[in-house]
Amino acid sequence: MACGGDGTVNEVASLLVGTTIPLGIIPIGSGNGLASNLNIPINVAKALDIIKNNQCTKIDVGCVNQRYFFSNIDFGFTSNVIENYEASQKRTLRCYVKACYKTFREYYKKEEVVIAIDHNIVVIHPFLIFISNSNVMGYSMSLTPKASLKDGLLDVIVVPKIARLRMLYFGLLMLLKKPELLKEVKYFQTTALNLTRKRGAFFASQIDGGWSKTEVLTMSVALKEESLSVLV
Repeated sequence: MACGGDGTVNEVASLLVGTTIPLGIIPIGSGNGLASNLNIPINVAKALDIIKNNQCTKIDVGCVNQRYFFSNIDFGFTSNVIENYEASQKRTLRCYVKACYKTFREYYKKEEVVIAIDHNIVVIHPFLIFISNSNVMGYSMSLTPKASLKDGLLDVIVVPKIARLRMLYFGLLMLLKKPELLKEVKYFQTTALNLTRKRGAFFASQIDGGWSKTEVLTMSVALKEESLSVLV
């Protein structure tokens, strides 16, 4: 049983992938994206009732360089938001908004990334690369409202470098759950992709709500279908 937010769920669920042991979730974290997608209530008593009823469903699991993710992983702007959010040492919506504002003021990255999806190669200066298994990020926000935990596919949003006013517009569209209305957005569904840095010593990413620094040149992302049992 995982009692916490998406980060805690990730740590517990990672040990259960590929086993017959079901995961129970009591969502008392800040974002609770996976629980929200699974319709698990934040009310502790009601969440416990779900666990007691012992009804399971199987969901897909994402994997990036042998590390699992269950909701989403991203590179670029939003990973920097999470870095600033964690630095605040508080888990509130107000602190998340402040982290977004701080990142917006500071963000200027220009690194090149090669994206390989189904043999199609794209080289971009990314503002955001978002890879999702779930239709909720947390705080009821979504970049991939059509994503499903059971469709055998990852939903991918790619946004090249954009001007600051376009960043603000994209943020509004994210709140409205309509990111595809930004014309620069590229949307894909796939079972696997590779990301390769043209320069730099590491990838900075957000994985299920936690900031991560990985010292590799290539990140390989894949999907393991129906690999986790969850009590719902």
